[in-house]
Amino acid sequence: MRLLPKSAFARTVGLIAMLLLINQLVSYVMVSVYVVKPSIEQINQLVAKQVKTLFITEKSSRGDAEQLAVAYSQATGVRVFSNQAAVDNGLRQASTYGFLSQQMSDSLGGPAEVRISQGDDIYVWVKAPQATEFWIRIPLTGLHENDFSPLIFYLILIGILSVIGGVLFANWLNRPLKALEVAAKQVGRGEFPEKLAEQGSTEIIAVTRAFNQMSRGIKALEDDRALLMAGVSHDLRTPLTRIRLATEMLPKSEDYLAEGIIQDIEDMNDIIDQFIDYVRLDQQENTVKASLNDIIETVAGNAPEHGEKQLHLALTEVPKVALRPLSIRRVVTNLVENAARYGNQNIWLSSGYDKRRQIIWFTVEDDGPGIPEDQQETLFQPFTQGDKARGGEGSGLGLAIIKRIVDRHLGSVKLHNRQQGGLCARVELPTTLPVTSPNG
Repeated sequence: MRLLPKSAFARTVGLIAMLLLINQLVSYVMVSVYVVKPSIEQINQLVAKQVKTLFITEKSSRGDAEQLAVAYSQATGVRVFSNQAAVDNGLRQASTYGFLSQQMSDSLGGPAEVRISQGDDIYVWVKAPQATEFWIRIPLTGLHENDFSPLIFYLILIGILSVIGGVLFANWLNRPLKALEVAAKQVGRGEFPEKLAEQGSTEIIAVTRAFNQMSRGIKALEDDRALLMAGVSHDLRTPLTRIRLATEMLPKSEDYLAEGIIQDIEDMNDIIDQFIDYVRLDQQENTVKASLNDIIETVAGNAPEHGEKQLHLALTEVPKVALRPLSIRRVVTNLVENAARYGNQNIWLSSGYDKRRQIIWFTVEDDGPGIPEDQQETLFQPFTQGDKARGGEGSGLGLAIIKRIVDRHLGSVKLHNRQQGGLCARVELPTTLPVTSPNG
């Protein structure tokens, strides 16, 4: 393994060089087997036929011309036909080759014609200037279609092996990148995987090392922020508790003042709880297979009474997917509470499944005043509240918490005003989220 290059550039150059070397070797073998070897065999056969003609006279007992011609034809396969006999034996199917005719004319010292017929056997037809009334047919051993079958097979095999080799090489080279992709998605969901192994090319090792450092830094930052918020909430709750105790000891003549102070203390406690929820969020909850409809029905069943407001469910069948049930329940609860707070009479909850996009979704709608379109995106930022039409209660973290939870599920949440009046919040969650623990 020490002989392997370390950089991705050097490994790619090495792969190309290896493929070129293999291609050169295969080309050399193919040319040798299918070009040089057949040519040598043709020359060898022609030489053998010339040698055979030297011994024809010995096989002829009388030396008679007719017997000599028969013996010559049997030994070499060369036959002589008259013009008509040549036509009867396939001369018309033969193709004329001008350059061969010219070379033959130069060799024989006069105008000659050369034709070649191809089929199961290959024949060369020659009309010599010494006997223009005859055609000489010379058989050749050529390459047939079956002779090319091994060549085609080897070329296909080499192509397949080259592709397989390229795939294996690319997979080997990109395996660390795939691990980086998976780990980056986990960090995006608020999960912190174990330290990645530093392997692969030098460039990938450098990226992996930087990613490990970044992941550790983000985890340390999250831990410090959670610790800071826990300390702040503890330090604030203690004086708030003392203030509440002191308020409850006020005389009855000042009950109106005491009630206002107690209400402010409760609001501050709620704000502190929202701060803690925003920081800690769902880091301690496992991702498990759960039904979105079951979560929505639980929230609807446990929803507190909001005067005369009606809650309407329109749930369609959706598959169970990997999610954090308590976190998604918090999303639904917050959206329902917002709809109840700002709506007039009705709240609608619906769900569905988009098989093509591989997502499940649910919407929470109200019949309130709605929100201007230019303010809808900014509402998901921390400490941002809606316009006066929707009121200004709370700390401005409700929708920010919702967005963080949905983002950690690799989903999306959008707001838009209903044509009939009111606001619609639509949450989409992927069905392909893996089942993991908080630590990855």
